[in-house]
This record gives sequence, structure tokens and C-alpha cells, in this order.
Amino acid sequence: MTHEVFVLDSAQVPHAHEVKLEEEVLQDCATVKLLHVNDEGDFAPYCERAAAVIIWHQLDLTAATISRLSQARVIVRNGVGFENVDIEAAAAQGIPVSNVPDYGTEEVADHAIALCLALNRQLRQLMEDVGRGDWRWQIASSTRRTRGQVFGVVGCGRIGTATALRAKALGYQVHFYDPYVSSGYEKSIGVERVDRLDDLLREADVISIHVPLTEETCHLIDVRELKLMKPTAYLVNTARGPVVAHAAIERALAEKWIAGCALDVLENEPCGLELFTRFSNCLLTPHSAFYSQESIEDMRRSSAQIVREALLHKRLMNVVNGVREPVSV
Repeated sequence: MTHEVFVLDSAQVPHAHEVKLEEEVLQDCATVKLLHVNDEGDFAPYCERAAAVIIWHQLDLTAATISRLSQARVIVRNGVGFENVDIEAAAAQGIPVSNVPDYGTEEVADHAIALCLALNRQLRQLMEDVGRGDWRWQIASSTRRTRGQVFGVVGCGRIGTATALRAKALGYQVHFYDPYVSSGYEKSIGVERVDRLDDLLREADVISIHVPLTEETCHLIDVRELKLMKPTAYLVNTARGPVVAHAAIERALAEKWIAGCALDVLENEPCGLELFTRFSNCLLTPHSAFYSQESIEDMRRSSAQIVREALLHKRLMNVVNGVREPVSV
């Protein structure tokens, strides 16, 4: 029997217009159908046929839809974060949920560093000055040398580590906070561990966020935390929008608690774009840090490979909800 695999992508913000890569990986065990949908309700007519689901991040897969996946052997979140999938509901039904944690590491780290340097070198202000027909280097008079500044990494997993190493190469003194990283890790990459987030916020010239979105990290950076930062410090977030409270960052910029921020993600994206228009020391990019042509291909192939392994009862890869045996249908 040929299995049916459905790729769920947003109709409003589609990531792909074909599934050639997925078909290439799954050609001997499944057919692949791409669905551009407005919400999970549009997927309802196909639920009972799905042997596997690959889902992009703009859509939600709730318990109501998961309960109808009677043939599904795996759900794959096409990316790192999986907060848009009800993983507990899937576990209760015996369906493993997997993610793709190892794509885009270089891209996000590069993007975080690029945003940091753009803030520090005041590129937006300089370019806007040139755009007005002026030519004044003095616009960037508060620019500081990066060497010797403290670069604070919050969350030192794959991407946090890659960012830390890049910052270190630029001459920053790199400090990180991550209570889940084993003792001694700092020695292996030659940076300094800080045991309390408050201490890192107080001492850093740049704070770069690299944590997943969980109950623990939602609004990890709020009014209290932003007030702990130096008034000359910058905040960079390339992780998940709700890690930084939108109202708090708006106040921080308006009341000059910090020198500026660069956000690739917003709490309720794309709402919040007024930050860019109101504050010249705010940089926004449209949740694009993950992207390169190569990273998207890597991710799509990896997602399809995870499905392939599950359909052929070989192994389950990158499971995030504790279901360790493939569903037998």
C-alpha cells in the first residue's frame, strides 16, 4: 500500500510551491500532497488518509485535528520550534511528533551577528542620513569598538553556541547563561558561564536570545529584565517572539532603558511593525533568520527523511513528545 503524506503550508505566507524534494525522498514509499490552507480546518477532509503530516510554523495542529489522524505514524514540524503542534494530544494518541533541530544553525547565528553589528555600527541611522541626501559620519558618533565589549548569550544550544563562537572571533568577551548546559561546557568553547540571568543582563553590552519558546521562557525578557540592562546595551532576538514581551520592549525604547534592539521575531507577528517606524534604533526583519536556499533544502529533506524512517518502521528521529515506537497501522 502506498502511504499518503500531507505537507501543510500557509495559504497566506507559503514557504514552498511544490514538494519535489519530499517526493524525491519518499518516492518508493509514499505519495506527497501539498496543501496551502488558511487554517487546520481546511485539512479536515484529508485527516483520516494521512500516514504522516509535515507542517510549517504559521499553522496550528490542535487536539481536535490530531484526534482525526487515525492512520498517522508521525507528525513532523518543519523547523525547530514545535509550539504550534499539540504534542501532548499527539502523545496521548500514540503519534510521535518530531522536529528538525539541526537546520539553519549557521544562518540564524550569522543573522544574529549581522543584527548586532548593524546596531553597534548604527547602520540604519547612517543609511537613512545618506537617503536624505546628507553625508555625515557624525550620525554614528556613539559607535563603540566591538573588541572588549561583553556579548551575552541567553541559551547556549546549537545556535547559541554558533553565535557565541562568531562573537568571540570578532573580539567580544562572550558570556552565556543556560542552566541546562552541562558544567564545564564553557571551557570547551572558551567562553564564560554566568549562573544568573540577572547578572548577565547587568554586565552585557549585547544580549542575544537563543532559547526555545516554553512556559518557562515566555516573557523571559520583560520590564524587570530590560531595566536591569545597561542604557548603552543592545537586545537581539532571533529565537521566538514571545520570549520578549512586546509592551516591555516598546517602553524600553520609548524611555531609553536600552540603546536599541534588533528583532527577527515578534510576540504577535506581524503585529508590532510600528516599533520600526517609531524608533530609529530598532531593527526588524521578518522572521527570516533561518533562511538561505541551502537551509530550506536541508530542512525539507530532513523532514521527509524523518517521515520515511517512520513509514518504513526503521526508527524515529528527533522525537519531542516522548513517543518512542512508531505507530502500527
